[in-house]
Amino acid sequence: MPSRQGSIRLFRFAGIDLFLHWSWFLVAVYEINSRKGSYSSVSWNVLEYLALFLIVMLHEFGHALACRQVGGTANQIVLWPLGGVAYVNPPPRPGPTLWSIAAGPLVNVALLPVLWGLGMLGKSVGWVGMADAHMLLRAVWLINLYLLFFNILPIYPLDGGQILRSLLWFVLGRARSLMAATVLGFIGIAGFIGLAIWIHSTWIGVLAVFMLMNCWGGLQHALALSRFAKLPRRDGFACPQCKTSPPIGDYWKCGQCGNPFDTFQSQGVCPHCATRFSVTACLDCGAASPLSEWVGPMQGILSANYEVSGRPLA
Repeated sequence: MPSRQGSIRLFRFAGIDLFLHWSWFLVAVYEINSRKGSYSSVSWNVLEYLALFLIVMLHEFGHALACRQVGGTANQIVLWPLGGVAYVNPPPRPGPTLWSIAAGPLVNVALLPVLWGLGMLGKSVGWVGMADAHMLLRAVWLINLYLLFFNILPIYPLDGGQILRSLLWFVLGRARSLMAATVLGFIGIAGFIGLAIWIHSTWIGVLAVFMLMNCWGGLQHALALSRFAKLPRRDGFACPQCKTSPPIGDYWKCGQCGNPFDTFQSQGVCPHCATRFSVTACLDCGAASPLSEWVGPMQGILSANYEVSGRPLA
């Protein structure tokens, strides 16, 4: 995955920093030179590649802004030769995750009529002396369309695979939905590898390796979630939102001293630094509620006079 290391910060918008990886420039020079002759001047090739940059950037901002809209964390986007990566962390529930992922392709959907309308406007004026502009707009429309179709392929970790995972989450749960999506992802990636070999495409091969690494990471995450789901649970407590009992163990992290502890055993007080927590986060759904609201019928009433909110360790 690309990171801020070796990247140039371009600007910040709505609290989201946009970075451009240095390798983007090398690939840009190669791609622009390889398409010489498509236009009357190489400057149009540069504009075409910058349009690709703009489309990918808008796509990733779609992910990030949607994630922030549902209460998640998204403050960084990195663009690199294989596309873009929006570092989003939506609340661990199927609805917010689905919206955070689907918003990216929806940006491409919204761009289709806009670009088509510009094309119709140009055609109405006859494109007099604007053959290169007509060709550029047509190329940009096709680029956006191809990116849309590619991203919605139901292959994890592409957007389509993650959308499929989010939909399955409603039925299968968090761990099994991710497991199913990654298994299907490995099948799709095998097809990409076969296609790369068949047409001798280095770029598709590199993309397939990138997808394979992320799909493997998704599988490991699914296995970890499965193990977490099997942990012993504490009777008498249930999340007010998802009604799931919390696990027994030191799975919460003190925001003051950084030490893990079992917030239910200590009644919302860090045993290391005596910090009190006003809310407790559910490790299954991510919702945070006062500890008093977690009390079940067999657990008595606990004080809710806490001052600082806690953060989950997992």
